[in-house]
Amino acid sequence: MTSRRAIGVVSEACLRRLQHPSLLTRRQLQSGSIISSKSICTATVPFIKCKPNHIQCRGQERKISSQSEVSTSLAPVIEGNAYKRDAWTNTPPSILAKLPRKLHQQEHHPISILRNLIESHFQEFEAIAPASAIVTTHMNFDELGFPADHPGRSLTDSYYLNQTHMLRTHTSAHEVETFRAGHDKWLLSADVYRRDEIDASHYPVFHQMEGARVWTQDQLKDLQALNAKMAEQLAACPLVIEDISISSESNPYQPQHDPEFAKEIAQNLKHSLNSMIFRLFGQLKAKSTEEEPLRVRWIEAFFPFTTPSYEVEVFWNGEWLEILGCGVVMQKTLNNAGVPEKLGWAFGLGLERIAMILFSIPDIRLFWSEDARFLRQFKEGQITTFKPYSKYPPCYKDLSFWLPQERNPKEGKGAKAAGGGMTGALAFHENDFCEIVRDVAGDLIESVTLVNNLVHSVNCVNGGMTQNLLHSFRRLTTSQTKRQEDKVNVID
Repeated sequence: MTSRRAIGVVSEACLRRLQHPSLLTRRQLQSGSIISSKSICTATVPFIKCKPNHIQCRGQERKISSQSEVSTSLAPVIEGNAYKRDAWTNTPPSILAKLPRKLHQQEHHPISILRNLIESHFQEFEAIAPASAIVTTHMNFDELGFPADHPGRSLTDSYYLNQTHMLRTHTSAHEVETFRAGHDKWLLSADVYRRDEIDASHYPVFHQMEGARVWTQDQLKDLQALNAKMAEQLAACPLVIEDISISSESNPYQPQHDPEFAKEIAQNLKHSLNSMIFRLFGQLKAKSTEEEPLRVRWIEAFFPFTTPSYEVEVFWNGEWLEILGCGVVMQKTLNNAGVPEKLGWAFGLGLERIAMILFSIPDIRLFWSEDARFLRQFKEGQITTFKPYSKYPPCYKDLSFWLPQERNPKEGKGAKAAGGGMTGALAFHENDFCEIVRDVAGDLIESVTLVNNLVHSVNCVNGGMTQNLLHSFRRLTTSQTKRQEDKVNVID
């Protein structure tokens, strides 16, 4: 009987392709051309080191084309536009296939229900829906003040179509253009894309809502009167607000802002979000058997595009849960939008994160289900508890492989220093491997867990490291068998 363990080798050429899975076809992925491996029972399989620029496929070593030769060969058409591939291209077809889904706009879907509930709370705000998830890297990072070496720019964290275009990693990518269009009170909802780990709460595509409100310098008295009214309304709610966030050297007001005005803006932000959280969680809290009021906590945070910045948490089922991030908009952002006379606040929240709490949905993959047993449980305007219809057990596979010793990284700046570009050390990143697993196994893969690292001495297989990863497969609708699992397994 074959065990669930396999051992393989990742060469330098493989590492390059792990960072650019879109360069590989599904057949190449399923044929085992990424990781050379041999199934074993009780015997140990010797490590086999590939030559530079070679990979092993079904025991046969073959040379691969250079990165530039492969990456510039095609210019795929996406949403009617052609994007020439280059050294930055790393978006696989499985991710591009998600672009038309737009779960936040599907009636009776939990994501759409939550979006509509928030929009109904901010009745005076304009609801905005960007037409495309494809943005420029300038919109996604530069306009918002992301430093050149920010890790979010890395190829291991973001999906690039090429060096100048990418799939947005957050709804803030549209912040400057929305302010530039003259909107002062708005909510913007959209699908966003990030390369990430694999578990029940992470998925490469999810949905965010961005909200913002701005004022001009002559509206201080109006803002003060509004804050007084909102504070009175909140005082009547069974809500305990623990606010330990203060303006400090680590979380300062912006020097170009009048401190009194900035303080009122921050207070309006807190009143607005406290009332929204009570709207979402307060009704469920009232129906529960607990007698304690809803508890909300504000703590200091850091974001590149706001200061002061805050994170908001809700005490739910005995633990503090992070709900959203927010803050006073960086004046540079408003200046870039052509409205230097305005200042205000913005927040961003993950719709899946809150929906999983409110609807008691245990696995983020369920949001993408088209099974009627899932979809018929929800109705617009109502928060209902999800009733599981599948109790199928998971199947497990172990994968162990050796990683060569990393070369010393070359000096670099900008995105290359953050992991972008094609120079520097060929470092193995978990997100790169998870991308391959997702592209092969799809939504069958439930989690990938690092079990252990074994660092070798230089005298043992030329140094490097052996990693053991535990893969959990589970179908959401039927029982997953070992035979079915072997057909989609990443290992050969």
